[in-house]
Amino acid sequence: MTEQQPARGILGGPAEGPVIVAREALSFWGGVDPASGRVIDVHHPLHGASLGGSILMMPSSRGSCSGSGVLLDLVLTGRAPAALIFSEAEDVLTLGALIASEMFGKSVPVLRLAPDAFAALSRAKSARIGDDAIEADGRTIPVSPPATAALDLSDAERAMLDGREGIAVQQAMRIVCAMAVGQGARDLLEVTRGHIDGCIYASPANLTFAEKMAELGAKVRVPTTMNAISVDYENWPQQGVPPAFGKAAARLAETYVRMGCRPTFTCAPYLLDDAPEAGDVIAWAESNAVIFANSVLGARTAKHPDFLDLCIALTGRAPRSGVYLDHHRQARRVIDVDLPDGLDDAFWPLIGYLAGRVAPDRIPLLNGLAPAKPSRDDLKALCAAFGTTSAAPMLHIEGVTPEANGAAADADRARITRADMIAAWSLLNEGPEEVQLVAIGSPHASLSECRALAAAFAGRRRDPGVAVVVTAGQDVIAAARGEGTLEQLGASGVEVLPDLCWCSISEPAFPTRTRAVMTNSGKYAHYAPALSGRRVRFGSLADCVEAALTGRVPARLPVWLS
Repeated sequence: MTEQQPARGILGGPAEGPVIVAREALSFWGGVDPASGRVIDVHHPLHGASLGGSILMMPSSRGSCSGSGVLLDLVLTGRAPAALIFSEAEDVLTLGALIASEMFGKSVPVLRLAPDAFAALSRAKSARIGDDAIEADGRTIPVSPPATAALDLSDAERAMLDGREGIAVQQAMRIVCAMAVGQGARDLLEVTRGHIDGCIYASPANLTFAEKMAELGAKVRVPTTMNAISVDYENWPQQGVPPAFGKAAARLAETYVRMGCRPTFTCAPYLLDDAPEAGDVIAWAESNAVIFANSVLGARTAKHPDFLDLCIALTGRAPRSGVYLDHHRQARRVIDVDLPDGLDDAFWPLIGYLAGRVAPDRIPLLNGLAPAKPSRDDLKALCAAFGTTSAAPMLHIEGVTPEANGAAADADRARITRADMIAAWSLLNEGPEEVQLVAIGSPHASLSECRALAAAFAGRRRDPGVAVVVTAGQDVIAAARGEGTLEQLGASGVEVLPDLCWCSISEPAFPTRTRAVMTNSGKYAHYAPALSGRRVRFGSLADCVEAALTGRVPARLPVWLS
C-alpha cells in the first residue's frame, strides 16, 4: 500500500531499524543519557527506553537548546537513533544531525510526515528509509528530497558563503543557510547580538565542535554573551571537581572566550545591564532566555539550538523565519486560568509548567493572570517552567506582556483549573518529606531574589544537615556583595555559586550526601530527578527556607490550593 502524501526530507540518507514512538515531545538534554542513549526523563512515557539504532518518531522536540549537543554526541559515539521522524517543525535535533553530517560526515536522516502518514507509520514495528521512500510493514510512503531552494543573499552574505571571509565563517554560513532552507526562509536577517548556550559541557561533542571552529579561526562579529557553564570557573579545583571533567568544562568556556564571546556565564542574560529592548533582533539560545526575551522584553529571537548560536554569532545572520516574523508571534491557543486567592510565588512556575503541557506545540495566550500582578521574577520562573514542557519560543499573558493583543483567528481554547494545579503539584512533589539540599537559582537568581531569600531567613541559620545553594551570575553576586546581601546569606549558611547553574551542576558542587532536593524552580523540579538522580520537592521561597531551617517539607498543598 502506498501513501499519497509524501514525507518531507529534511536531511537525507538511508536508515533502518525498529520504530520507537514518543507520543509527546522529548528534550534530549536532561531527557536522554548521552552515555547510553536511554531516556532518563522520569516524567516521559518512554522513560527507560534505549533509542540507539531506532527510527525515532515524535511530534517534535521540546525543552533545552542543548539537545543538539546531546544528539551530536550520540551520533559520534554510535548511540544515536538511526533516523528521526517528526510530525511538526523541529530545529534542535535537526541542527545536531546537520552538524554531524556537515562537519563529521555522519548521517542521521530527518523527515517530517503529515499527521495521517505519521499515525500510520507509528503502528509499524520496523521501517527502512531510502532516498525516495519509507518501507514499513508492507506500507510505502514516498519521500520528497530535501529542499534545495536558493536563498536571496546579499553580496556580503554571498562573500561569506563563498569563503572570502575565511573557512570558519564559510562553514557557519553553510549551516545557517541549510537551516534557513529547511525552515522555508527566503533570506536571512541581521542580528544585533547573540547568546551562546553551547558553552555548557553537556557532552564531549560540545567541546569537539567548539575547538574545531576555533581551529578554523572563528571570531564572533556581534556582541555575544555566554550561558552558565558546567563549573565554577575560578574555584572548581578547590571544590573537588574531578580534573577530567573540570578541565574539559573550563576548556570549553575558554574556547568560546577565545572566539570573542563575553564570559558572562549566566543563563539569565536578561538580568544584565545591557539587556535587549522591545523590537531588538537578537539570536539567543537557552530556552528560558529565549522565552523571556520574546515574551517579556518584546525582543525577537528564534529558539536557536546549540551550535547554530555560534554560527549566527560568526555571521551576524539568522534565518528570517519563525517568531522573527509578526504572524508567527500570534497566540494559537487561548488558555483561561482559574486564578486562586492568596497565591504565593510557587504559583508562577506551576502555571508555566502547566501552560507548556496544555500548549506543547504552539504559542499560548494566558488569560486571567493580570489581577495577580506578576513581578519580573514571577515571569522569569513562569517562562523557565514553560520551556521544559513546550517547544514554543514564547507566550503571551493578557494585560501583562507587551504583545498580548489577542490571538490568531484560528486559535482554539483550553483551561487550567484548580484540579490541574493540584495534579501538577503532586507530580512535582514525589520526593520524601526529609530533604538535605535546598536549590535556588534555576534560572540564575536575580538580585531581588537574593534579597528576598536573605529577608526570609531573617538572620536565622540553616539546619546543619541541610545545604542551601544559590546559583547566580557574576554581576548579581557582585551587586549582592556590594550592598551586604551576600554577607547576610553567608551568615545564614547559604552558599552562592557563580558561573554554573542547577541544570549544569554536578558532584561534588552538588552535595553528594543529598538524597532529596527542595527547590522553588519548576524547571529544576522537572529536570532534577534525571540530572541528579535524586527525588524532588517543589514549593515557594518560604517553603524552601522552612526546609532549610528544619530539614523537612510537610506533605501538604499550599494554602491557595487547599
